Amino acid sequence: MALRYSYTLIAPIYDAFVAPFTATARRQGLALLPEGPHAEVLLVGVGSGLDLPLLPRGPRYTGLDLTPAMLARARRKATTLKLDIQLDVGDARRLPYGDATFDVVVLHLILAVTPHPERVLTEAARVLRRGGRVLILDKFLRLGQKAPLRRLISPLLGLLATRTNVVFETVLARAPDLEVLSDQPALANGWFRRIVLRKTGFHDGYQIHHHRP
Repeated sequence: MALRYSYTLIAPIYDAFVAPFTATARRQGLALLPEGPHAEVLLVGVGSGLDLPLLPRGPRYTGLDLTPAMLARARRKATTLKLDIQLDVGDARRLPYGDATFDVVVLHLILAVTPHPERVLTEAARVLRRGGRVLILDKFLRLGQKAPLRRLISPLLGLLATRTNVVFETVLARAPDLEVLSDQPALANGWFRRIVLRKTGFHDGYQIHHHRP
């Protein structure tokens, strides 16, 4: 996959470019995580593990990423932090977890990266328990926003690292079980947004078939 290849190449420099810019917004979003010992939290697109130092102790954490080179860096961070987290290689569009497995799904800088953000969001809804939350940090256009430059460069940037033409409201429309609890500007004059969603119920086809011991 092109994205796996490009993120393998940029893994050594990813933290230096992304961490300073996003640290505050990440911290604000992750402050909403539960602190109880029985909560199950999934970090989709965990990448090099920039979220790991900001996680509260208590919940059981699982992280997933498409790129082994990025996960290797996340594993080193987890070891340094003595953080108990399961780190898996996998595709966010086809999560290898059962229905209603997690209490919170974190989507930090992943919806605008994947070529199919609607699949990632519907998969997040599938593995989320009723009443669970999705924590999102990413860059989105708003409905009707022209942003001609962002739309023009998006096809090229999307092959290399991230897309710049994703409209969140369009993506959300494909996940009817999710409702918006909050939507706040985070960075770059509101281009980046911190969004919290809640799962309101299950579709008829959802069945719980997997729980970790």
